[in-house]
Amino acid sequence: GRGGKGMGTGRASDFARQLRAKQKARRIYGVLERQFRRYYDTAITRRGLTGLNLLQILESRLDNVVFRLGFASSRAQARLLVTHGHFTVNDRRTDVPSMLLGEGDTIAVREGSGKLSYFKELSAFAEKRTSPSWLNRDLKSMSGSVARMPERTEIDGSLDEQLIVEYYSRR
Repeated sequence: GRGGKGMGTGRASDFARQLRAKQKARRIYGVLERQFRRYYDTAITRRGLTGLNLLQILESRLDNVVFRLGFASSRAQARLLVTHGHFTVNDRRTDVPSMLLGEGDTIAVREGSGKLSYFKELSAFAEKRTSPSWLNRDLKSMSGSVARMPERTEIDGSLDEQLIVEYYSRR
């Protein structure tokens, strides 16, 4: 029979916890496995902690930044608004929700889009939501910018990036 440690419950439950942690992050940010894996590969090549790098990459997605700025009520809605071309990044129109933003990048509601009733009502909604301190926000012009990358304390505390790193590193 199975003696000693081997493939005992320890490894199986470790794997289950790691998988759950990864799936949770994927679900929160709405990212498919192939893309998520690419982010992980990028996170490894960056200086510093792989886990934090990964979370920062996820946070710097355009759809997430639109959501964090309070310009959408969910990431799914943010993704839709971006796909429909309602935003500019550094004054250029974009419809790519997965676009990664960096320090100094500016995001704005496109001029034509600002006239839509959704965006007219949005500033009142956005006012009630605080945006994180790693982002600058101007509700008058419906724009924002990335001041810096977020610190760990500014990212969802229920995410366990260590388990995610373990999940991929055992593969």
